[in-house]
Amino acid sequence: MQTPQLNSVIRETNFPGLVLRGRGKVRDIYEVGDQLLIVATDRLSAFDVVLPTPIPDKGRVLTQLSLFWFEKLRGIVPHHVVTAKNFDGPLAPFAQDLAGRAMLVRKTNPIQVECVVRGYLVGSGWKDYQKTGAVCGIPLPKGLRESDKLPAPIFTPSTKATSGHDENISFEEVCKLTGRALAERLRDVSMEIYLRASEYAAERGIIIADTKFEFGLDGEELVWIDEALTPDSSRFWPAAGYEPGRAQPSFDKQFVRDYLERCGWSKQPPAPELPADVVAGTQGKYREAYRRLVGRDLDEAI
Repeated sequence: MQTPQLNSVIRETNFPGLVLRGRGKVRDIYEVGDQLLIVATDRLSAFDVVLPTPIPDKGRVLTQLSLFWFEKLRGIVPHHVVTAKNFDGPLAPFAQDLAGRAMLVRKTNPIQVECVVRGYLVGSGWKDYQKTGAVCGIPLPKGLRESDKLPAPIFTPSTKATSGHDENISFEEVCKLTGRALAERLRDVSMEIYLRASEYAAERGIIIADTKFEFGLDGEELVWIDEALTPDSSRFWPAAGYEPGRAQPSFDKQFVRDYLERCGWSKQPPAPELPADVVAGTQGKYREAYRRLVGRDLDEAI
């Protein structure tokens, strides 16, 4: 595997002449006529705080893996991608920087709900279960262990915060925000994507413990937006060695979360710099997740 040079790391973009619409935790978004340019940087957020240390290749993995899933599961719900290559016109001067990490997408009206699906008892869900016997108000059987597979996946939506912490909300609260018909559609589509993706990933030795989706509306049409089943939006576990009753090794940023838990950080800004071994280990995990799921190395896709 080739390790990119330091100057290939993109933490923040700057494209003169393009209108910057906003910078998210990970992505920079530009206006391009009636479309949007979404550029995945190498920034990493943990505990809803953007870390000062970028992860090489991260933006390319997020973009390429999203493109893979958008296309593979497009029969469930349309996605927002127009193109992710051959950037021309006003984008031509920046084609080299955009290669592999950018998507030109159609504009939608984003629905202000994070559609979270959990298949395993982990993270905040495990903490919630220990206190209440439920996850986000959904009762679960007694006696479950950390990392146990749930009897069936559950839909646990949250607010969509541009900064700070998302907050879990009930399905009834989603209904109040969107109307019941759209809330049911969001839930059903999210569950179908998760089940289909989990089945595919399991065949490749990866457990998708949980994930989150975002959707928008283009008129009356529901559209899958943002990212799709990436190591940033999901927990990926190696199936080999899976053992309930403890935390699992992962292919996602849990590797960074674990380091931040150990180092005693307060989980409030500013976040600490990451040591070189944590950066290299995280980079390797992102790339390995891509390789296993797509079936080829990241560099072959760019």
